[in-house]
Amino acid sequence: MKNVTDSFVSLGRWPSAGSFGFNTDILATNPINLSVVVGVLIFFGKGVLSDLLDNRKQRILKTIQNSEELRGVAIEQLEKARSRLRKVEMEAEQFRVNGYSEIEREKWNLINSTYKTLEQLENFKNETIQFEQQRAINQVRQRVFQQALQGALGTLNSCLNNELHLRTISANIGMLGAMKEITD
Repeated sequence: MKNVTDSFVSLGRWPSAGSFGFNTDILATNPINLSVVVGVLIFFGKGVLSDLLDNRKQRILKTIQNSEELRGVAIEQLEKARSRLRKVEMEAEQFRVNGYSEIEREKWNLINSTYKTLEQLENFKNETIQFEQQRAINQVRQRVFQQALQGALGTLNSCLNNELHLRTISANIGMLGAMKEITD
């Protein structure tokens, strides 16, 4: 502080007769120079600085406004996306439930169809077995009948003579005549 007052005192000691000189004491002249520069800057730069600050303020406000608009659009898009997500999740849940019920229904249809097919195959097998049994029985009957007939013919041929043969034929003719009278 002493240096500042000394510099003002030394100004008073300068000769006013038109001599000009430089004060080389930096500590004494710096506050004066700074105050002069700041004063000039304030006086002449006030309008420019004010314009620069106003422009900067307007750009910041526009940026904030644009950011708010973008934020609003982003929030709106987020809500739409959430709504679509909920809708898709509900549809997916419905497809899942419907898929499970469809799978269950198809499973039961397949089980029932398989059961019916097995039942039909069992019936077909039983019918085939009965048919084969009946055929075998008929073949055995036919064989037995043929053998019995051959045996009877053999017995008849060995036992029959001409007279017995003629009596048998006439008895059979008589029986046929009696059956004809009954049917008429």
